[in-house]
Amino acid sequence: MPDGQSISAPEAPAAAPAIDTFGARRFGRVNWIGVWTLYKKEVQRFLKVAFQTVFAPIITTMLYLTVFLVAFSGADRNPVMEGVMVPYAAFLPPGLMMMAILSNAFQNASSSLIIAKVQGSVVDILMPPLSPSELTAAFVAGAATRGLLVGAVTAVTIALFMLTTGAGFSIANLAAIIYFALMASLFLGAIGAIAGMWAEKFDQLALITNFVITPLTFLSGTFYSVNKEGLPDWVPALSQFNPLFYLIDGFRYGFIGVADAPVLRGAVISFLLTVATIALTYFLFRRGYKLKA
Repeated sequence: MPDGQSISAPEAPAAAPAIDTFGARRFGRVNWIGVWTLYKKEVQRFLKVAFQTVFAPIITTMLYLTVFLVAFSGADRNPVMEGVMVPYAAFLPPGLMMMAILSNAFQNASSSLIIAKVQGSVVDILMPPLSPSELTAAFVAGAATRGLLVGAVTAVTIALFMLTTGAGFSIANLAAIIYFALMASLFLGAIGAIAGMWAEKFDQLALITNFVITPLTFLSGTFYSVNKEGLPDWVPALSQFNPLFYLIDGFRYGFIGVADAPVLRGAVISFLLTVATIALTYFLFRRGYKLKA
């Protein structure tokens, strides 16, 4: 070794690049892209068959409207609410609109999950890096979108029908309409997701629709006032335990300005029930209830 030169220590090898742990989330606290993708998939799923999912309910609603207006025409059939006689032509349409919102929000989430389970494609929902809260948000929001869209299209159709026939169409409180429509679509969207996870075949899902959702809808004041004279005393009492009654009654208040029950109480009950069902949906997704083998 030449004089004056020293031996230098060998350089340390460069540190190996960090390798992400398998299965680790590579984004922030919320997977916004994943939530949006699943939500868009839920919306596009029913928009691809819009004539069946969006426009077909309008036919059913208009048939109900026509038949009941003809059958219950006359001043003696007009309900009295808060001491005010309400024309049946103004009383019926809000109930039919809300019925369309409720049924379609329920059908969207429930059918999506049961189809995925029956076809064996539920793994496509469980494998992506989506947390239980993100799954809940996407499914409930997708169901609410369908319910609100069908409700809006139905409302426009009924309004045009009523105006062209000279019956008139009015709005008393737009905030109440928006609030109860939103609560209804979220509430039934969460119920639909719960039913879709619970059911293992279409027969079980039809059981919930036919024996729970439909009776609750028809017995919640959709076609009649629960305080109408001549009804048995148990009808208004039983209605107080029907969650759909508050949604329909509050929604109708937004159009005619009167209600069968205190609107504020209905708003609070609807909000609490919606939060509770969404929380239950999150809990079931977290457990993988009847989704994971």
